[in-house]
Amino acid sequence: MAGEIGYQAVGERMPLWQSVRGKYALTYLVVVVAIIAVMNTYPLLMAQNVVFSSKEKALKRQALVIGNALAVSEVLTPEGVEQTMAVLEEVQGTRVLVTDGTGLILYDSATLDNRAADYALMGEVLAALGGKDVFRSEYRDGAFRSQVAVPTVYQGNILGVVYLHEYDSEQGEVLLSIQSNLGYISVVICVVTAGLVLLLSKALTRSTARLLGAIRHARQGEYSHRAEVRGKDEMAQLAQEFNQLAGRLQTTEEARRRFVSDASHELKTPLASIRLLTDSILQNETIDMDTIREFVADIGEEVDRLTRISQRLLILTKLDASPQRIQEPVGLGEVVAKVAHMLDPLAKAVGVSMECRLEPACALLANEDDLYQVAFNLIENAIKYTLPGGRVDVTVFRQEGKVLLSVSDTGVGIPKEDVPKIFDRFYRVDKARSRAAGGTGLGLSIARDAARLHGGDIAVFQGDGGKGARFVAEFPLFQQEEGK
Repeated sequence: MAGEIGYQAVGERMPLWQSVRGKYALTYLVVVVAIIAVMNTYPLLMAQNVVFSSKEKALKRQALVIGNALAVSEVLTPEGVEQTMAVLEEVQGTRVLVTDGTGLILYDSATLDNRAADYALMGEVLAALGGKDVFRSEYRDGAFRSQVAVPTVYQGNILGVVYLHEYDSEQGEVLLSIQSNLGYISVVICVVTAGLVLLLSKALTRSTARLLGAIRHARQGEYSHRAEVRGKDEMAQLAQEFNQLAGRLQTTEEARRRFVSDASHELKTPLASIRLLTDSILQNETIDMDTIREFVADIGEEVDRLTRISQRLLILTKLDASPQRIQEPVGLGEVVAKVAHMLDPLAKAVGVSMECRLEPACALLANEDDLYQVAFNLIENAIKYTLPGGRVDVTVFRQEGKVLLSVSDTGVGIPKEDVPKIFDRFYRVDKARSRAAGGTGLGLSIARDAARLHGGDIAVFQGDGGKGARFVAEFPLFQQEEGK
């Protein structure tokens, strides 16, 4: 129940703002807002700067024209300024103010009143009286307000100042129009972008959602489920890696279930026999001693069989749990000689002759116990499946940088359809003969797993005419470096 509750909690629909899709959408929206903010400020600032620059040139040029027209005598008088300004064209929207060298106002186009004895106490005028050209402009309340003040110079002497003040609402209206259009465009862009962002974020996260769904199926044990993600991007590669992992998990799970089923079946048979024999002894009060001894002997054989199965399962478990083995130079011929000496009594007992041809200098990097398992299982298997009067040939030799162990027999052979399954755990070609010979169906699997731990492998070949079989285990040859 706890596991189910946990799964439901994880599988609940995630809020949009917490999901990857929401984060994608938020990121895109932030970028778009930043772009729109720049779009609504940078063009306006550039337009303002262009207007400021053009007004500075135009107003200074006008002020210089007026100043040059006034600089015809050593002294500026109100009458002379009036006459000069009457001749010059009036500038629409521009206030013209002329002072003498003390700042006294001699002419002001902005008022009809007589401003004699008034002084222009403005910063621009005072700076111009000091010999500087002054320009200031600002954009405020939808209009440009620009001021320029230039000194009127006659023969190096400052006679006065020409001050111009312009109020331009037309340029301001143009700028307001641009700003308004940019605002409308920004709104449209925001709306369109919001829709596109939601669609794109959904498209980008669709692969993630599919992969997440596949992971949840795998977590529930559905290893056959695969993530369907198209494309060649990182998500597609991740999905491919997941599918490969799920495939391996599926294969492992199938092997585990088959192994448990086979192991249960193999253990059940001798246990059932033991149960049957013990019940026969206990339930039959008139059973004689000879029958009891016979039953007990049968029980002992079944116990031996259980012991063999348990030992083989323990060996397989160790091989699976400890893929890293301590390796050292081992002579394969010496190991095979020990195994042949150990199994010679078994061969003689079943009427099978065994011949060994062991070449010298056939060393490899391996664990001696693992090599013993390989040789023992291959040779024992060949002896058990060879009929009385048959022969088993064991050969150790070198070939093309490899060390090979060949075990061939003249036994019953292996049907062609059974060759691909011969190394499967608990698989036996002839179950009746295997049980009679004490086989467990684990020997060849142990031999191949032990060989592969040391960079080797085992292949099987059918004998001539379908009689007998030949197993060849090959390993990389170990060559001692000179001086070591």
